[in-house]
Amino acid sequence: MFGLSPWELLIILAIVILLFGGKRLKNLGGDLGSSIKGFKKAMKEDQQQDSSAEIPQKRNTTSGTVIESEQANVNASSSN
Repeated sequence: MFGLSPWELLIILAIVILLFGGKRLKNLGGDLGSSIKGFKKAMKEDQQQDSSAEIPQKRNTTSGTVIESEQANVNASSSN
């Protein structure tokens, strides 16, 4: 893992704990976890919104609604 031995990682961890303190690290971890949870929730809602937005578009094309390109084809063929 990045060329660091387990002892080096323990020393880095000890320095981080001394600098920030256990309570602050606990709060930081909680905040990070809630941020990730909120991000995943927003992504899931966005995917659901995208999929629900596609359904009415498909219904419009099968319900007899004339699309602009089809209307142009009808106008071109009727003028001949």
